[in-house]
Amino acid sequence: GADVEYRQDGNLRLARNPAEAAAIAAMVDGQRARGLDLAYLPDTAAVRAVAPAIAESVVAASFCPTDGHANPTATVRAFAAAAERHGARIRTGAAVTAIAAGGGRVRGVRTETGDIAADAVLVAAGVWSGRLCAPLGVDLPIRVGQVAAVQTVPLPPLIRPVLGVAGADFAGRQEVGGRFRLTGGGTPWPDDLDDLAAGNDPVQPPARNVMTALTRAIDVLPALAGARIARVWGGLLDLTPDALPIVERVPEVVGLVVAAGFSGHGFCLGPVTGQIARDLVHGREPNLPLAPFRRDRFAAAAEPVAATLHG
Repeated sequence: GADVEYRQDGNLRLARNPAEAAAIAAMVDGQRARGLDLAYLPDTAAVRAVAPAIAESVVAASFCPTDGHANPTATVRAFAAAAERHGARIRTGAAVTAIAAGGGRVRGVRTETGDIAADAVLVAAGVWSGRLCAPLGVDLPIRVGQVAAVQTVPLPPLIRPVLGVAGADFAGRQEVGGRFRLTGGGTPWPDDLDDLAAGNDPVQPPARNVMTALTRAIDVLPALAGARIARVWGGLLDLTPDALPIVERVPEVVGLVVAAGFSGHGFCLGPVTGQIARDLVHGREPNLPLAPFRRDRFAAAAEPVAATLHG
């Protein structure tokens, strides 16, 4: 019921050298076998046929025509407004300080403005999720990463698909209205969540991370070299060892559901995760298999789990 500036113009995952091209080709084969509409563009000419502004140094790419992008701020506001229309109450400025539990089940949450009783609690708190669950004996293997984000002033039309790269160290898109938004790869965050709680601002990225993001952007989209910058900001990523989220009904605590560790994919996965979490909260079995997203996948791994490249 809202305009979230959604555009389904596809996604290009770029290879900048032969090694990345091999990784992209293998990813395309694997994802196509799982049913994803994904094409391999084997050379520079094929890539530039889809997006002429791409640099000639790009040697190959995957193209997913069903992918798209939207305005994240407008989308969050639209979801919030829709939730309120359906009876949800949204409280801001009321940080949750703890999950209340007793007798092996949740009893509600404690907030800065008072307690809220509840038979079920969904923890979808991003980088804070591990800290909220730890006092209940629930270990979430989440570490915090930082990403630099840059937004230009409005530019003439350059490119329609979303851009990514094989190494996942750059992503970008041209927004409705012409601004180009880009991010560099995530790096370890050197600060602590207590600094955020104290009202400080340690999220702003260092200049080197911003420069790295800009350099990678210009390497694949040379037209950005002369673009003026409108905004720079930082974001925090809730990273799991394999870059896949944890979504489960926690077996140790009745009524506790976790959806966290999205590792930078949360905007894409948010809507379907909301439907899954709804079923978990209500005690229903989701219609999708969740075994690959349970915490026990890490305990069962004999070796550290490597992050995988997705379409």
